[in-house]
Amino acid sequence: MAETICLFEDPQYVNLLPLAYTRPVYDVRCGMTTLREKIQRSYPRAQLVLLCRPYLAEVVRQQNPGVAVNELHEAVSLFLNGRILADDQLARTIPLRGDDTMYLAGDKFVAVRIGNGKKGSVRDIDDVIHAEHFVELPRRAVDVTLIDYPWDLVKRNGEELRNDARRRRRSGRTAIRGKLYPGVHLINKKDIFIGEGTMVKPGAVLDAEAGPIVIGRNVMIMPNAVIEGPAFIGNGSLIKVGAKIYGNTTIGERCKVGGEVEASIIHGFSNKQHDGFLGHSYVGMWCNLGADTNTSDLKNNYGTVRVFVNGKEIDSGSQFVGLTMGDHSKSGINTMFNTGTVVGVSSNVFGAGFPPKFIPSYAWGGAEGLATYDLEKSLEVARRVMARRNVTMTEADERLLRKVFELTRHERIRMRNEQEKILFAQSSPEEKHKP
Repeated sequence: MAETICLFEDPQYVNLLPLAYTRPVYDVRCGMTTLREKIQRSYPRAQLVLLCRPYLAEVVRQQNPGVAVNELHEAVSLFLNGRILADDQLARTIPLRGDDTMYLAGDKFVAVRIGNGKKGSVRDIDDVIHAEHFVELPRRAVDVTLIDYPWDLVKRNGEELRNDARRRRRSGRTAIRGKLYPGVHLINKKDIFIGEGTMVKPGAVLDAEAGPIVIGRNVMIMPNAVIEGPAFIGNGSLIKVGAKIYGNTTIGERCKVGGEVEASIIHGFSNKQHDGFLGHSYVGMWCNLGADTNTSDLKNNYGTVRVFVNGKEIDSGSQFVGLTMGDHSKSGINTMFNTGTVVGVSSNVFGAGFPPKFIPSYAWGGAEGLATYDLEKSLEVARRVMARRNVTMTEADERLLRKVFELTRHERIRMRNEQEKILFAQSSPEEKHKP
């Protein structure tokens, strides 16, 4: 019987919201791949079981046919936290076989190995796995990196792009298979990988001196675009005329990207087609940034950026933090996002001035005020957007978005309460004392 590993979510998934509202934590991107793909690469012969929050299970099954989701088998003995950023040593650090052990990185719950007959404590869990379920097991300290916040993904993206490209080179996938038109400039060609069906038009510059550039299949790089490594462009994406893609940037599959992008992750199926700056940001799926949308990623006083996480504002400890945007959200033309702004799922942001630094899921508006985005209208827009990529919204997709609307109701209640406080503070003394 093949050995099996199981990826799980722990209670700290809340710190990866809003990205984690619509996916398990192991399906966020860093470098060329997701966290799940990196972990699987460490255990190539092991079968996979996925644990996730129950409301995500239907979509996770849809995306992973043939993989057991929220179903445990007797073969499972090694449970791995889905927030692990796996390196080449993970399988040596936490081997498939061994004694029953709980693995910790400091106080962070990394993994647990449990023998047959002890899985009841896992089967009884309805949501996430806590370290407290395994307090009776021996503990072992390990040097393993876990992703705690969205900006960790962005901060580590350049290093992971280099690591992923190095692994790709070891596998022998190094050829330039696409079509290069006359006038294309390749700098440090040995670190540039271009997939089949990709076209790079005249005047484009691919500069891999600072790091590798990996371009997938059927990508269009339009004239005069500049891409600096390390960078990754996913299958079927379009890089617009004159685009400036700086290093440490990941652009997922079937995106359309123009303007200026630096040190950012665009998960996939999202658009930033026009001029405007996106820096040190993570943009989810099915998003659209309108023309001249700009993100600030550095404060004028060069201090560390504070970000709203799970209802609290915390110090990121980082000087560079831009936008975190959940799936299906949009910005109108000339939108300006302040440093460390968080936009939830399926929100529509527009208007003059800087909108709030935290915009709830299913919000509509901007600096002048926010209202609830009607759920049925938002679903209809999502269907249209997906259809433009020849993707049909399934019933499972729709149920997930409806569930997220329910889960984020408290965010919009808090938004309304805060707006009422501001209006009250700005009102005249006579208005304040009205009965």
